[in-house]
Amino acid sequence: MSTAQIDIDKKENVLTITRIFNAQRELVWKAWTDPKHFMQWWGPKNYTTPTCKIDLRVGGKLFYCMRSPEGDDLWAIGVYKEINPPEKIVFSDSFADAEGNIVSAQYYGMSSDIPLEMLISVTFEDLGGKTKMTLKHEGLPKVEIDMAGTGWSESLDRLEEFLK
Repeated sequence: MSTAQIDIDKKENVLTITRIFNAQRELVWKAWTDPKHFMQWWGPKNYTTPTCKIDLRVGGKLFYCMRSPEGDDLWAIGVYKEINPPEKIVFSDSFADAEGNIVSAQYYGMSSDIPLEMLISVTFEDLGGKTKMTLKHEGLPKVEIDMAGTGWSESLDRLEEFLK
């Protein structure tokens, strides 16, 4: 089991999760950057990721679909802002339609408080056979930040299982 720490800063609208995975940093990096790996773990418990495209370059896009247990599709898109293999990835985070156009969260029946674009930063620190991963999700509205923390925790639990 990995060790996890969650920090929710509702004043700054930042969710920070730090986890230590029992896996080499290069493997954890690949899980985030190779679509075949990404599709195996991304999303909350009981969700699947049937589609994922990753253009891993600054200005390139991460475009994926998460499917709920009920069969509802939720599309999202991000643009890579910073890539420093295997240490750091920074990308925008927006809801999208199936064609990759940015849409409001209301498109999926969610709160209008969720901004069109948020920011995700992920760092990977080598701990001699283990990896310390720190994820920051910035721009989350106060009313959604706790739910996002739960979703991220479930997704990262799935990542931990995948890395085994």
